[in-house]
Amino acid sequence: MRKIKVLLASRPKMLSDVIRNMVTRQPDMEVIGEVLDPIELLLTARARPVDVVIVTPLDSEGEPPICRHLLEEHPQLKIVTLSAKSETAFLYESGSRKKRIDEPSEPSILGAIREAMHPITG
Repeated sequence: MRKIKVLLASRPKMLSDVIRNMVTRQPDMEVIGEVLDPIELLLTARARPVDVVIVTPLDSEGEPPICRHLLEEHPQLKIVTLSAKSETAFLYESGSRKKRIDEPSEPSILGAIREAMHPITG
């Protein structure tokens, strides 16, 4: 099975290290890079095969503009956003699909990523 390729866009360093550790412990996921600013994020997503982007921290609860840009260019991409002000996370997908990840924890975030990457079809 092909590993899920994850790109991190996280600050501060301590938070980034926690997220990197969470992802690298997963046998079906790999961190393919880390970026610090929106321009670098857009360029890296164009240059490398990326399945999921994890963006932290966010100052507001609304959809970050970077999500719209990334999904317009890469409709297959999944984006997980974590808020700095509350314990909220969202998973964004193409077509304005947004899923709230209540009480974001390692299992719930990883589960949402896996579900988005491998949807169960009936």
